[in-house]
Amino acid sequence: MLARGGRESSMGSRIAFRSPEVQHPPTSPVQPATAKPIVLVDDEKSYNDLLRGMLADHLDCPVYGFSRPREALLEIAALDPAVIVTDYFMPEMNGFEFIRHAAPLAPGANFVMISGNNLSAEQDTMDRLPNFKALLAKPFGWARLADEIMRAWPADLTRPTRRDRPPA
Repeated sequence: MLARGGRESSMGSRIAFRSPEVQHPPTSPVQPATAKPIVLVDDEKSYNDLLRGMLADHLDCPVYGFSRPREALLEIAALDPAVIVTDYFMPEMNGFEFIRHAAPLAPGANFVMISGNNLSAEQDTMDRLPNFKALLAKPFGWARLADEIMRAWPADLTRPTRRDRPPA
């Protein structure tokens, strides 16, 4: 068999195409806008891991979980999150204290608090918290938390894409 280019090949036809030389203007690589991360702080490690995993499966952004509020405070500035979700009742500090410490470290972040406690008597305190957007009562499903996170997402930032099914 005679291959293109005039050489015989026992392996079958080998075809090589050359496209005409076309000059394209230089372009800068297009970087897709990526959403900033979510930080989840809850001292119940197994619950934290479950929520973090579910959110990571269904929201197209990084999700970082911390079971110790003080550890989270050490990392928050470097992570630069869009939304911080914190439990109210934790041993090192409560959610209100955590938000007061975290807000200056992540000035663009908004906060969602989760709690199994009735905090209706604390409404004045919640109203005074910087960038506090929502209180979500436990128990709840991941989809409800994802909805609250999307509502709390800062308007000037790229929102994560929500997936109904986890990636394969």
